[in-house]
Amino acid sequence: MEDVSGYQNLTPAQAIDHQQELRKQISIKELNTPIRTIAGADISFNKYSDILYAGIVVFSYPELKIIGTATAISHITFPYISGLLAFREIPALIDAWNNLITKPDLMVLDGQGIAHERRMGIATHFGLVTGVPTIGSAKSRLAGRFDEPADRSFAESPMYDKGEQVGVALRSKARCNPIYISPGHNISIQQSVDVIKNCIRGYRIPEPTRQAHLLVNKIRIEHGDGKPAQPGLFD
Repeated sequence: MEDVSGYQNLTPAQAIDHQQELRKQISIKELNTPIRTIAGADISFNKYSDILYAGIVVFSYPELKIIGTATAISHITFPYISGLLAFREIPALIDAWNNLITKPDLMVLDGQGIAHERRMGIATHFGLVTGVPTIGSAKSRLAGRFDEPADRSFAESPMYDKGEQVGVALRSKARCNPIYISPGHNISIQQSVDVIKNCIRGYRIPEPTRQAHLLVNKIRIEHGDGKPAQPGLFD
């Protein structure tokens, strides 16, 4: 596993250079091993603080019964820059990952996979660092053009960037904005969409990241940071 402890000391230019190097290792391909466990990851922070809270919730799959959780709290110094947020958030997520007793077969992160201008969203970055297959499920679009999906559950529309399909805009619920699904590493676009569809349980966002979101907000409040959270924009 890559040592991510130095991420906070990188300049933005160095971070971009590192993304370009890691990008060469991305593998978007069919995942041929069974998925028996799946996890969701999210972060929470107050934009006026340098403390970041990370959480991972592990489920059985496809039943989605919770079988484990892990959290971590980190101090961050890397600036908040769109497209480089992984350098703020990956170290805390790795701490949470290392605290997990049961490592999942697949991770879903609240953010982008390859639907990123350098194909290096948080899901892709995390997958490359850990070696675990990953999916990005984002609440907002970062890169990729698409036609608006029909207003019905599970309507979808491919997302393209520079002539390459990078993901799918998925209407998880009627009368809700779509979510943006992109493979992170070691899984295909179609598998990513199929897995996320199976993880929708009546809410706009999939159950793994929804439960991770609840977990990180809970630990943030327990540690006395009750101010409104900055959304986790895993870019």
